[in-house]
Amino acid sequence: MVTKQVNGSAPDEADVTRADSLAREIFTDIANKWALLIIEAVGDRTLRFTELRGEIEGISHKMLTQNLRMLERNGLVERMVHPTVPPRVEYTLTEPGRALRSTVDAMCDWTHRHLGAIETARHRFDSA
Repeated sequence: MVTKQVNGSAPDEADVTRADSLAREIFTDIANKWALLIIEAVGDRTLRFTELRGEIEGISHKMLTQNLRMLERNGLVERMVHPTVPPRVEYTLTEPGRALRSTVDAMCDWTHRHLGAIETARHRFDSA
């Protein structure tokens, strides 16, 4: 897999609006429901794969695996393998992952605050 480079700019200057920017690639990776739900579910804890899967209703083994690998690749989740039989694998958020979690928490709060208004708007739209 090839990762796009920032083309001479500092990473914090990456332009998310540019199609070829690393920032957009990262944004695309983390802006999906499963990644956000994983970040929210892990929170401040360390969870095993099966515990994490139990926290997120509806996620398949495959989707959890793919998203955990993507989050690990982006440095948001740390995977710890303990040398036991069978191996025990645990996941925890890294510092950047914990920082992102505050944004995810804010999105969850926003959803709770505005759920009624959104539901009303959807009903009005669908009835038109």
